[in-house]
Amino acid sequence: MTDLAKTDLAAAVGGSLPYLRRYARALTGSQTSGDRFAAATLETLLEDLSPLEEAASVKVALFHVFHLVWASAGAPVGEADSPLAERAQRHMRDLTPNSREALLLSVIEGFTPDEIGAILRVSAKEAAELVAIALREMENSISGRVMIIEDEAIIAMDIKDIVTDCGHEVTGIARTRAEAVALAARIQPDLILADIQLADNSSGIDAVNEILASGEQMPVIFITAFPERLLTGERPEPAFLITKPFSETQVRSAVSQAMFFSSTETLRA
Repeated sequence: MTDLAKTDLAAAVGGSLPYLRRYARALTGSQTSGDRFAAATLETLLEDLSPLEEAASVKVALFHVFHLVWASAGAPVGEADSPLAERAQRHMRDLTPNSREALLLSVIEGFTPDEIGAILRVSAKEAAELVAIALREMENSISGRVMIIEDEAIIAMDIKDIVTDCGHEVTGIARTRAEAVALAARIQPDLILADIQLADNSSGIDAVNEILASGEQMPVIFITAFPERLLTGERPEPAFLITKPFSETQVRSAVSQAMFFSSTETLRA
């Protein structure tokens, strides 16, 4: 392989790495665990670049190698850090094998059924079926109270409708950090779904951190138009992150995932 080809390959891997890390964290339910397996994937590729060199898509090959590494370790998830997380992990044991993986690859990472099949080594038809199965199984397992932090009224109502249709109760919608903190103190949610930039230029990150500082543990989903800015590895990052503009399926999936893993990991401003 020429030096130019190696440079191009490294650039392609580097461009896909933030999304692999996002996927790994959502899959394992832990930033620490997800990053550990992402790093192990890179170490594996340093020893043998052939999966990348032979693949039609570097990103698909990268995710496939990650799955080989993760599966070889027994497909572990992060350690439960709360009773809610323990309950979620018990529920996960009853899911159809590969269904969560297919769901994340589809609705969060945007892979096609053909690409999911290549990553998981199943057919495109099987990949599509796994996505459908995961949505049904996960949405039927956990329901709870969801607080929405979003300053755009139309988007907030769309999210509320999606969350309600999934069988959850919406405790309220906050447009600013102050409103969010007050709402959480009034009605404790089981999950927070938060935008990053709020109406008065306050931060959804700060709002969530202030709520969690009270000692209550709950899963958090962040929404942003620029996920790569938050997936740098330079500070604590959210395990669940939705990219704007988002689809209904993405919200449904992220809410189900977050309820399952009850991640309290968040960002520090």
